[in-house]
Amino acid sequence: MKRRSFLHRLGASAPAAFLVSQTGAGEPAKGKAATASAPAPFGDGRDWFLEKRFGMFVHWGLYSILGWHEQHQWRGKVPRAEYVKLAERWNPVKFDPEQWLDLLQEAGMRYLTVTTKHHDGFCLFDSKLTRFNSVQTPYGKDIIGMLSEACHKRKIPLCLYYSIADWNQPNYPNQGRHHELPGPEQGDKPDWDAYMEFLKGQVRELCTNYGRIHGIWWDMNVPKHVDPSVNDMIRKLQPDAVINDRGFDKGDFGTPERDYHADEARAFATRVEACQAVGSESWGYRSDEDYYTVGHLERSITRYLARGANYLLNVGPMPDGSIDPRSTSILKDIGKWMGSVGEGFGDARPASHLTSNHNVMLTRRGNSLYVHLHTVPVTDSVKLKPFNTLPKRAVLLNNGAELPLVANLCPADHVEATPWLRIRGIPADSLANTVGVIRLDFETLPSAAAEDGGGESGILVR
Repeated sequence: MKRRSFLHRLGASAPAAFLVSQTGAGEPAKGKAATASAPAPFGDGRDWFLEKRFGMFVHWGLYSILGWHEQHQWRGKVPRAEYVKLAERWNPVKFDPEQWLDLLQEAGMRYLTVTTKHHDGFCLFDSKLTRFNSVQTPYGKDIIGMLSEACHKRKIPLCLYYSIADWNQPNYPNQGRHHELPGPEQGDKPDWDAYMEFLKGQVRELCTNYGRIHGIWWDMNVPKHVDPSVNDMIRKLQPDAVINDRGFDKGDFGTPERDYHADEARAFATRVEACQAVGSESWGYRSDEDYYTVGHLERSITRYLARGANYLLNVGPMPDGSIDPRSTSILKDIGKWMGSVGEGFGDARPASHLTSNHNVMLTRRGNSLYVHLHTVPVTDSVKLKPFNTLPKRAVLLNNGAELPLVANLCPADHVEATPWLRIRGIPADSLANTVGVIRLDFETLPSAAAEDGGGESGILVR
C-alpha cells in the first residue's frame, strides 16, 4: 500500500464525478447542487459490491515474520538473497481461515480482500509460474485455496489483491522508481512484455483455480501501463468480480487510502472503496504497532459509509497465521458498535445535503433519517438547519435511548428569527470515543426529501 494524492486516487475526473455537493461550513445546502445520488448499480453480478459495503482487508506474507512492515525488503534495504530465505521459515501453523471469517463476521464485515502477492513477489497461492509461493515452503499449503473454500462455504465474497510491482520476479524491470528496487540484480532479465505475460498467467490462475471470485484489487502499477485486455480477461473469467482503479484501466471503483479530510463531498456519485488499517504504521503485521483508537476508526468508517462508499478495514496477521489480540479486540469493538448503529448504513442512502450542519452526516431509509455524529460532540445537542418540524421520535441507536426534541428559537439564530430543530440530551461525554447515530422517525417525509431530489433550503418546513 502507499499514499497517493487525493485527486490521483479518485481519477482525473474526480472534481466533476465525485463531488456531488460542496458547501462551506454553515452554508445551507440548496437546490440541485445539494442533490444526493447513490453510485449507479452495475446491473449485473457485480452489484454485490454495492450491497455488502464493509469488508476486511488482509495483508499477509513473508514480511510478517520480521514484524516491521509489509515493504520490509524495500524500506529496510534488505538484500534480495537474504530476504528470499524467509520462505524457509514460512510455517503459519495457527492459520485457520474459519477463525479469520469468525472475526470478520463479528466485526460486522461482509466480504474479504486478501493479498495473494505483495510487492515482494511471494505468492500465497499454488502458482505454477514461480516456486516463490506458500506451497514451496515448510508449510506446504495453498493459503488462497484454503480461504476460498471457507468463503464459499459461508457465502462470503472473496476479492484478491495483486501487486503489479515485483521485487523478486526476474523479468520485472526494477528501475529505482517509487516502490521499486534500485535496479536489476544478479540473474535478472528485465523485460516488461515477458513480465506482463507472467502477470496475466498468474491472474488467470487466480481466476480459474478458486471457484467464484468477487474482485481483483490491483496495486502499484508503477509504470502506469495501460492495457484494458487484462481486465477484459478477468471479466470474462469472473463476471461477478469488481476491479479497482489501480490496474491497467480505470476499473470499477476508486480507492482513497487512509484518512483524508480535504474532501468536502457530501456524497459520492461514483463507486468508491476507501481503505484503512487498524495500525498507523503498517498494513502488514508490526510487532510494536501504534494502533488507531476505536473511536478514530469508527469516525473514519462513518465518513465513507454515510456518503455511499464501501470501506475496507485492514489487519495484518502474525507469522503463525493468527490475528494479534489488539487487532482482534479493535475489530470486536467495532462489531459491537456496528451491531447497534448499522441500520444507519447498509441500504440507507446519503442525505447530508439536507442539512447545513457539517458536524453531522445524514443517511435515510423510508421515513427515517439517521444523524451520524462523525465529529466528537462538543455539546449535548445537535441543531439541524433547515429542519424546523418535529419528528415523531429521536432514538440514539448506540443504547436505544429516546432523546428529547425541540424546535424553538435560539439566540444565535436571532437574525433569521427561525426556530430550528434541535436534538437534545445527547450523552456527549460517553460518545467521545465512538460515533453516535440518532434515528429520527417522521410520520411522513416531505416529498422533496423522500424523493432524494434535495430541494431549497427549508424543504422540511411543512
